[in-house]
Amino acid sequence: MAKAQVFDTAGKEAGTVDLPDSVFGLKPHRAVLHEVLVAQLAGRRAGTGSAKTRGEVSGSTRKIYRQKGTGRARHGSRKAPIFRGGGITFGPRPRSFAQDTPKQTRRLALRSALSAKAAAGQIVAVQSVALAAPKTRELVALVNRLPVAGRTLFVTQEPDGVLQRASANLAGVSVRTARGLTVYDVLSADYVVLVTDAVPAIAEVLG
Repeated sequence: MAKAQVFDTAGKEAGTVDLPDSVFGLKPHRAVLHEVLVAQLAGRRAGTGSAKTRGEVSGSTRKIYRQKGTGRARHGSRKAPIFRGGGITFGPRPRSFAQDTPKQTRRLALRSALSAKAAAGQIVAVQSVALAAPKTRELVALVNRLPVAGRTLFVTQEPDGVLQRASANLAGVSVRTARGLTVYDVLSADYVVLVTDAVPAIAEVLG
């Protein structure tokens, strides 16, 4: 069974915590990771891109010149796509980019992501992250006392409003609950910091 080093709020070692093999000890499934990550990124797209067709472009509907005798092509509207300022053919329209993935697939991808982090030694645990106040500097001081670097993801058992507000101004720190964890959250972080009571919660959700 994999283990993670546990630290207290002072940054001192306080033992280890067991990481269940069913969640943290798998061989990462790269194809499933890719499928779920692409689906999650697609779901973030706004899908609001829109171009006007010839029926939506503002302009006169008057025929631009007579049908015969000019030697030119038989055009009828300046709003045709071949003219500058005209409508767009097959342009983008508002749409949803969301992709459905089965729950079991999403869970396997998340277990694979956590297992990859555990195998790389990029998971540590803390006994508690109870901050006295939602102060950014207090969270920065805590992060500096832990053996982490780069983008850091804190995982808690339950929503922690104080921790969320303290991390709001830190571009390199994010906070998620055990039930709100996603593949993108894990893969985009350099280190994952688990609050000790979040470990059984993660095992319960993904088990």
